[in-house]
Amino acid sequence: MKYVIKNGSVVFRDGVKKCDILVEDGKIARLAEDIPAEGEVIDAEGMHVFPGLIDMHVHLREPGFEGKEDIESGSRAAVAGGFTQICCMPNTNPVNDNAVVTTYIKYRAQQVNLCKVHPIGSITKGEKGEELAEIGKMAQAGAVAISDDGRSVMDSKIMRLAMEYAAGFNLKCLCHCEDENLVDGGVVNEGLNSTLTGLKGSIRAAEDIMIAREICLSESLDIPVHICHVSTYSGIELIRSAKARGVKVTAESCPHYFWLTDDVITGFDTYTKVNPPIREEVDRQAVAAALKDGTLDCIVTDHAPHSKKDKQVEYSLAAFGISGIETSFSLSYTKLVKEGDLTLPELAERMSGAPARILGLDGGKIEEGGVADLTIADLAARYVIDGEKFISKGKNTPFNGTEVYGKVAYTIVDGNIKYRAE
Repeated sequence: MKYVIKNGSVVFRDGVKKCDILVEDGKIARLAEDIPAEGEVIDAEGMHVFPGLIDMHVHLREPGFEGKEDIESGSRAAVAGGFTQICCMPNTNPVNDNAVVTTYIKYRAQQVNLCKVHPIGSITKGEKGEELAEIGKMAQAGAVAISDDGRSVMDSKIMRLAMEYAAGFNLKCLCHCEDENLVDGGVVNEGLNSTLTGLKGSIRAAEDIMIAREICLSESLDIPVHICHVSTYSGIELIRSAKARGVKVTAESCPHYFWLTDDVITGFDTYTKVNPPIREEVDRQAVAAALKDGTLDCIVTDHAPHSKKDKQVEYSLAAFGISGIETSFSLSYTKLVKEGDLTLPELAERMSGAPARILGLDGGKIEEGGVADLTIADLAARYVIDGEKFISKGKNTPFNGTEVYGKVAYTIVDGNIKYRAE
């Protein structure tokens, strides 16, 4: 397949340049001005061409929870959101703690044939935190990392062994950081609003203590570690300090942490219930600033789709999670670039370059000879988020009615157009 993307503003690592892109046999064959039209022409006039977006933290629910999402619906939602590669967490049923489940996910993704789906295996069997999972076999089957996301590995010795063992297969541990004893059933951030609403709070120290432990292990063992969905200003300071002294730590956060504060819980909207919880204005500002200065390497979605019956109950009983894969790019561009001071190359780095580098994935940049994974977006396009129109089975978004900018026009995977806006 051979075609030219013409007239677009291409987002490179070192800036934005107007140029054409010749795509041939799944690769970027040429980058230049005024490339002669060959085959189909995609006119990207007035649009920006980004390296294909990569989400290294999603929940596809299959196998076992297909009523919430499945690999096909999640992949369709992903390409609609501009994502060419996604990495799915292991909290399925059965848990992805062995090569059989890893292989199944890879096979289903190939059948669906939309975005690239990379399985993340669990750290421990059944995500119970008691015994290491079959890490080597999962690596051989195609797992790109390991995580017990949704739960912390509370036993520090097991966490150490996991980091050491995973490193032997060139895998990183992606760590959900919450001390379960300190969380103690909390469902929102512990503070003024938890007191006003009567909802049980989760203290920020529950997250910070586990971030500190993972940093200590990484520093002592000289093994890289990745911190998932950081939500606290104090956790960010721990990561910033560790990076300054050379610790091999990387970290991520999500749009709901740099958009929202826990004021949203006062309406008892269960779509705001997420784990770790949305916190306070000081935390929101800290997350945005850390994405700017690189303390936080990546923007992820933590896409956690749920059926309405999981959410249409009282707040304390509702499931944790936000369906975010279709809105992440628009929310990130609007808040961090249009309203903030993040540059477009920095946005591309947080949503593509860094995830590719951290997990060793092919992609994350636009260069001649590179894979033709591309996201074309109209940054001037404005729309209002409506969860009921999501392709994902999960309609659970706290951003209903929010006006955003930046609409994905095309998502291209290995040179093949997988999504084209109507």
